[in-house]
Amino acid sequence: MSTAQILFDEALIKKYDQSAPRYTSYPTADRFHADFTEADYRAALKDRGTRANPLSVYVHIPFCNTVCYYCACNKIVTKDHGKSAEYIRYLSQEMRMVCDAIGDPQSRVLEQLHFGGGTPTFLSHEEMSDLMAQIKQAFSFTSDAEISIEVDPRKVTVNTVEHLSALGFNRISVGVQDFNPDVQKAVNRLQTQEETVNVIAAARKNGFHSVNIDLIYGLPLQTLDGFTETLNRVMDISPDRIALYNFAYLPQFSKPQRRINAQDIPHPDQKLKILSRAIELLCQSGYVYIGMDHFARPDDELARAQREGKLNRNFQGYTTRADGDLLAFGVSGIGKVGATYAQSVKTLEEYYAALDEQRLPILRGYALTRDDEIRRAAIQSLMCHFALDETAFGRQWGIVFDEYFAWEKTRLPPLVEDGLIELKPHTLRVTDRGRLLVRNVAMLFDRHLRESARAASYSKTI
Repeated sequence: MSTAQILFDEALIKKYDQSAPRYTSYPTADRFHADFTEADYRAALKDRGTRANPLSVYVHIPFCNTVCYYCACNKIVTKDHGKSAEYIRYLSQEMRMVCDAIGDPQSRVLEQLHFGGGTPTFLSHEEMSDLMAQIKQAFSFTSDAEISIEVDPRKVTVNTVEHLSALGFNRISVGVQDFNPDVQKAVNRLQTQEETVNVIAAARKNGFHSVNIDLIYGLPLQTLDGFTETLNRVMDISPDRIALYNFAYLPQFSKPQRRINAQDIPHPDQKLKILSRAIELLCQSGYVYIGMDHFARPDDELARAQREGKLNRNFQGYTTRADGDLLAFGVSGIGKVGATYAQSVKTLEEYYAALDEQRLPILRGYALTRDDEIRRAAIQSLMCHFALDETAFGRQWGIVFDEYFAWEKTRLPPLVEDGLIELKPHTLRVTDRGRLLVRNVAMLFDRHLRESARAASYSKTI
């Protein structure tokens, strides 16, 4: 399977630019419900104890020193490290309870560990060491485990990077968004290129296998020339991966975004020009398009996994590891165990109260039906490989593809006519010009979206 190529078709993008799920899960998180309880989650954990499926862990650190106006993540802005010390104690308790529910140590071997936030490097060196010690006591690691962390270069020293390496971290994701000082001021995130370069140089010196840079297009005061300069600076840094996110301006859901002057946000036509230039420069610089908003160097594991048909997608985005279980720890974390999803409560008060009562802090979740699992697999194939082999898929799931997806098949011809997809005998393939709009194709297979349309809270596809 070849690595994906991409063609920017402005007319097609304008026609299909609409709100759509990102499909880090199916069903999507807005379908989770409170009828899924702690008891259901415990049952799923107990069942995991009888299996040896691949396992990943996500740890959510919600604390930030300052607020970035564009950010819609679940975070707590504070400079009080007493809060993080208390949080770590509760994280350790949650891990012990989950491990007790799983039981068998052979079912607690990690292939991936990811720290997200918030700002995980809000933690002091001592706090980070304590948390990693607790994780290593609860879980063991495969010899090639991916251990990654998101960092804010403004708050990270070379010594911090050295400390992270000593603890076993081998992948780092660095938030940049935009180097233009006017844009940075508009979103309350002043960050020099020197700060970013120093952190990445330290990561490479200390043996980190992969460096990712996050960028956002569509931020207030962003211009085509200004973002081109940011991209050129990023190309000079030459990260292994680049995530190019679309700024989703949803002030009705994100209080920090209400501090942004809506008149400063680029017009949709200007935003498209910025995206087009970004794709052009990234491809010229040798990066390959992975999917959604991700680019990687051809020798990067993501690109290799896609070529080999092994790419997967979960709540952390694209991953090279086989589809397995994901345990999420901390406030608002979302995990997947077997055929279930579970999300934790969203505030510290609720989180601490549940654990004080020896309850796992489950807010809501979802138990997948067989139909959900079939559709999840179809959407995963589209999102990761831009294709569906209908014969192989039907054989895998014990269905006749054309019969099972009869409704969907009747809706495909307009997408063929517009050039988003190609239909060959027993194969659906997303075209090079349709790949930026793969979410639109995936939506056709989303039965929940069809039966109770709720797209208003999703981000735009472009």
